[in-house]
Amino acid sequence: MADNEKNKATIIAHSGDMDKIYSALIVANGALSMGMEASIFFTFWGLQRLKKDGLEKGPLSKMNMFGLGKWMVKRKMKASNVASLERMLQDFVELGGKILACDMTMEIMGIKKEDLRDDLVSDYCAVGTYVNEARESAITLFI
Repeated sequence: MADNEKNKATIIAHSGDMDKIYSALIVANGALSMGMEASIFFTFWGLQRLKKDGLEKGPLSKMNMFGLGKWMVKRKMKASNVASLERMLQDFVELGGKILACDMTMEIMGIKKEDLRDDLVSDYCAVGTYVNEARESAITLFI
């Protein structure tokens, strides 16, 4: 790879929907497994999933059916041996992925550092950190 080629993926996790958090983690873990660097910038409803006991609380984005749709999807995923959100998030961090928590969102939504899982968060930062990550990235996604 030439020196000027970018070997990083940066994702904004704006949505807190279960399936969208899965999507962000699948792509980010895929990037790490292919030798890329990866970071996920959690903001607004996505940031809610980093709260202690908050990871599994997101609804399904479509066909939620008062929680029944989420239950059915989780059951199908388990039957297909899809890793849990917790496992995927732990794997992401263990493989060197960066979890960035938006401090502006924290202020707006009244979220304190002690509300979030400090075992996961690499940095509490502002949009400038995301922009620096993104400008160095071959892949940028907004989920």
